[in-house]
Amino acid sequence: MIRIAIFASGSGSNAEKISEYFAEKPNVEISLILTNNPLAGVIMRARKLHIPVVIFDKKTFYDTDRILQLLQNEKTDFIVLAGFMMLIPDFLVKAYPEKIVNIHPALLPKHGGKGMYGHFVHEAVVAAKETESGITIHFVNERYDEGNIISQITCEVSATDTPDDVAKKVQVLEHENYPKVIEEVITKIKTD
Repeated sequence: MIRIAIFASGSGSNAEKISEYFAEKPNVEISLILTNNPLAGVIMRARKLHIPVVIFDKKTFYDTDRILQLLQNEKTDFIVLAGFMMLIPDFLVKAYPEKIVNIHPALLPKHGGKGMYGHFVHEAVVAAKETESGITIHFVNERYDEGNIISQITCEVSATDTPDDVAKKVQVLEHENYPKVIEEVITKIKTD
């Protein structure tokens, strides 16, 4: 059994899609959802899915090892970031090398880095007059959006697309592909 913890800061639509996908897989369990936002929509989604939720603050995350201890106590094998807005601390990256994945709503290395998330990314894509965008699924390292790329899936961006139009196209790609790519990565880890 592979135990996955999901970190999310927002509405949690990706966390929900991932949880629903793996509910059908007997060898994988979403054991925990963690958030730094006590008002995050992901909390209600997790409760609806009967997945335990942990809410933590910035000081706990960066200045203590409580989250790491919790993950280890829960026998967490793999971590998925799904709209999580905080940089992962070095000690957590070192404890889970190549076992933390993130999704970025653009084709890295373009439109990545600190402050580039959600609507900011889609606005940058439109402002740059890109003809395509998409998602990048990557391993997490100590810097925003710089870990090794696992997969990129593209969508067309037309000259008349607004940032909202791009966001809708990208979210479809996220929901369709993120769970499948996670499954591919954890299958590879199991066989290594």
